[in-house]
Amino acid sequence: MSEAIDTSTVFRLRPGWRLQWEEAQQCHVLLYPEGMVQLNDSAGAILTLLDGERDVAALLAELERRYPQAPAPELARDVEEFLRDAANQGWIHHD
Repeated sequence: MSEAIDTSTVFRLRPGWRLQWEEAQQCHVLLYPEGMVQLNDSAGAILTLLDGERDVAALLAELERRYPQAPAPELARDVEEFLRDAANQGWIHHD
């Protein structure tokens, strides 16, 4: 089982990467020097909140506010899993 992410961790996009809404594809994308990653709705919602100032606890609180129908324990687990995967893929980092 993976270790839980510290909720005081502040993530940000990797330097040189940019998140934007792609109107033609109707989704968020991550742009980087070698290409682009098309994101699903959940990934886009999470990454739009990574501003380099908001910690994981604040990120979860905002997502719970935006999506009150999502059970909080499942939401937290899914967000942590996504953050771990995004960090492992080099999309995001923390200090």
